[in-house]
Amino acid sequence: MSGQTPSGWIRRLLSPRWQHPNAEKRREAAERLDAERPEAQGRLETLAQDPDARVRQAALSRLTDPETLLALLDGDASPELTTRLTALLVGHEPGVGLDRRLTLVERLEHPRLLHDIAMQGDNQQLRLAALARISDEAALIDQACENGIAAVRRAAAARIESEAGLRELSRRARRDKQIHRLAREALNRRRADAAQADAAHEKRERLLSALEAHVTHAWEPLYAGRYRHLKREWEALKDLPSAEQERRYQDAALACRKVISDHEAHQQAAESAHQQRENDDETRLGLIELLEESLAGLRQNERLTHQDMASMRAQKHLLDQRWEELSDRHPPQDALRARHDQALADYHRLDVAWARLEQHAETLERALTDHERDRLVALLERIDWPHDLPPPDAIGQARAQLTPPPSPRRDAEPAASREAIERGLATLEEQLKRGAFKAASRLHQQLRHQLEALPSEDRQTLESALKRQGAQLAELRDWRGFVAAPKREQLCQAIEALAEDDRLDADALDRRHRRLVKDWKALSDAAATRELSQRFRAASERIHERLSPWREQQQARRVQNLETRKALCEQLEALLASPDPEADPDALREIRDKAREQWQRCAPVPRQQAQAIGRRFATLSHELQTLIDRRAQEIAVAKRALIAEARTLSGSSQPATQRARDAKGLQRRWRALGRAPKGEEQALWREFRDLCDEIFASREAEYDDQAARAKARLDAMQAVIDRFDAWQPSSSADEPTLEDAIAEIEALKPLPPGRRAEGMRKRWAGIVRARRDRLARLAVNEEILAWQSLQALLTAHLAADRKALDGLAPSDVPAPEGLNGDMLKAHQDRNAARRHPPAYQTITDALTRLRVHLALLAGSGLAHQDEPLRLAIQVERLNESLGREPSRAEELHSVLCSLLATGPVAAEHWEREAPELDALLHQMLPLPPP
Repeated sequence: MSGQTPSGWIRRLLSPRWQHPNAEKRREAAERLDAERPEAQGRLETLAQDPDARVRQAALSRLTDPETLLALLDGDASPELTTRLTALLVGHEPGVGLDRRLTLVERLEHPRLLHDIAMQGDNQQLRLAALARISDEAALIDQACENGIAAVRRAAAARIESEAGLRELSRRARRDKQIHRLAREALNRRRADAAQADAAHEKRERLLSALEAHVTHAWEPLYAGRYRHLKREWEALKDLPSAEQERRYQDAALACRKVISDHEAHQQAAESAHQQRENDDETRLGLIELLEESLAGLRQNERLTHQDMASMRAQKHLLDQRWEELSDRHPPQDALRARHDQALADYHRLDVAWARLEQHAETLERALTDHERDRLVALLERIDWPHDLPPPDAIGQARAQLTPPPSPRRDAEPAASREAIERGLATLEEQLKRGAFKAASRLHQQLRHQLEALPSEDRQTLESALKRQGAQLAELRDWRGFVAAPKREQLCQAIEALAEDDRLDADALDRRHRRLVKDWKALSDAAATRELSQRFRAASERIHERLSPWREQQQARRVQNLETRKALCEQLEALLASPDPEADPDALREIRDKAREQWQRCAPVPRQQAQAIGRRFATLSHELQTLIDRRAQEIAVAKRALIAEARTLSGSSQPATQRARDAKGLQRRWRALGRAPKGEEQALWREFRDLCDEIFASREAEYDDQAARAKARLDAMQAVIDRFDAWQPSSSADEPTLEDAIAEIEALKPLPPGRRAEGMRKRWAGIVRARRDRLARLAVNEEILAWQSLQALLTAHLAADRKALDGLAPSDVPAPEGLNGDMLKAHQDRNAARRHPPAYQTITDALTRLRVHLALLAGSGLAHQDEPLRLAIQVERLNESLGREPSRAEELHSVLCSLLATGPVAAEHWEREAPELDALLHQMLPLPPP
């Protein structure tokens, strides 16, 4: 009382008994409280949570309302509260009806309380209601095996679904044959379903593997059919695939469809290119035939005129343009190229002969007028007109002056002339149908003269036809005159208005003047009168006078354009004189196109030099195109060689990675070569690309194979990790099992890089550390247990030591059965020490040192006076661990052997050291949780 303050004992005196500090007083107060009173109800609820178990039990015994107790129930409910609730809800105490108990059980979440109600309930319905709230499979197994009601056991067994749970239920329910049979049937059914699911899964995996392998398979005619077959097999499976399987299937199916669509696109493109090539070849053939027919038609004419040459040149220009466009798409066939070159050579021979004729035209005209025979002969030699071509009028006149006409032959000439006249009549009829009045008029005049030269007997049949066509020609002339009269009047009015118009610039004025002159000339002599001709000519001359300054400027511009074209031709000649053998066709094509653009910009040129410079540029363009074709063909040959190398590389046995690197080198060489002929380039590139795709596909397949092997290694390592994560060694003898697992993991290395592999390595390292630590603790535990088994031997040694220290004759303690190794030697050393006991201080120091060493091993604290000895032991341990550091168990074994060998020990000394030694050993004895 003297130690308490006045306020403390006053507070104890005045406080209620149910709040008394003494638990016994609170228990007595709880037994006296009436639960029917509201204030007592609250006090009982407070006491139901009292720290003292007896107080809680007394308070709970006074509470009879289960809802009040349920309100007190939480995760850390006391055993007394659980027991009281169980008693109220299972029906052991009256006062709570079944319906109310069922309602309360349906709200319960406490597992232990539900378990007890299902086991002990006084009603089957109550037990089933509690069982329905249980979700833990282990609790359901207990109910299925231990519950006293068969219906409850069957209901619990029916809710067990896992294979492990069914096996456990089958093992524990052997006494209940019905539950055992239900468990076995459910287990067999589950295993059958699992086997069926595994078989279906395996079949889907096989189909997926086949479909994924089909993606990288080389194309063959049955590729699409094989894909459709695999697709039908996949769709025919009844089970549902997993999300991963569905994703893999969709990816593989999409890749297969892409391969099929790409092949179909390639096939369609190839067919389109082939059809385009055939169409282009047909167009080329038509162009060549048209040029050949024109040349042949020229040879059949009797005379060659300027109009014929202009038509021929226009046709040849059109042929060059079309031929160039077609050659840009793909090169022509050799036969067509040879035929084209021959036709161009024939045209060139005609064009060169015509150019020579134009060069000497004025001189030849004067020689014909002067009838200078020698000059005619010399001019004909210079002109050198081909004999297989029809001569122009000047050449024909010159030959006529130099060669007298041969005497007519009556045998073969009429027949030949008749055939020519018949052909001429057919041509004349055609020209009349087309409305070609000028050509028909000239041909009609020629045929009339030729017909007069025929004998009278051959003339009659042809004259009627010629007269009929003459009538058609006269009708055509009248019609032209009828149409042309108002047209001429309109042209005169238009040109006179144009001559008076001062608002037009020179270019527009010249353009309209030319168009009017062209329209006037097109009318030829139809409805021509002197008055209209003079009006038209006068207006035209006024326009010429207005355009005179502008024409001079145009002439200067033409001269400048001519010089530019000549310079362009000289540049092309210099290029073609020494072409680069490694020239890029694309660069040559660019030069060709730019030359054409510049040529077209430099127009017009003086008319006198236009044909000569045009022929020069055409010849150079042809030679440049020939060089382009030759270089493109050389590149095509080089690319075919690369295709052959790619095909050899695709079939070689080198590693896929090396083949892919070589294929990239081939691709670099392909790009460095330039382009082959346009049409051929695409076909070569497709073939080369397909071969490269095969090589890269094999590399991807090898990568996939490596990835599959890496995944298999990761899965194998995962299996080992999962197996040993659940494994705990039970003794130190299990260390070889761990070493085998480590060797198994090492055999799976090297692992592929990645987060999964890194995570698995870290997890495995943690597992190995934990298992090694447990093995080390097990070894220490085994050493301690082995030492504890030697307590009888130690007691015998202590008794023998006491006798020896008391002066009696030393006696040897016999070794127990099974003692061997270091412990046997320590036992023998202890017996020997009694015969030759060391000094007492030596024994004391040895025991102290062993105690400190043991404290270091146990990780226990030491007294201040033992610190120097601790440091000395640590230094000694460091020096001894320079070779191989002993394990904790080995060090403990050494200390215990030394402890057994140390003696003789006085009883009072051992009694001082033994408790602390035992405490240290007990501190090291517990194992960590598994």
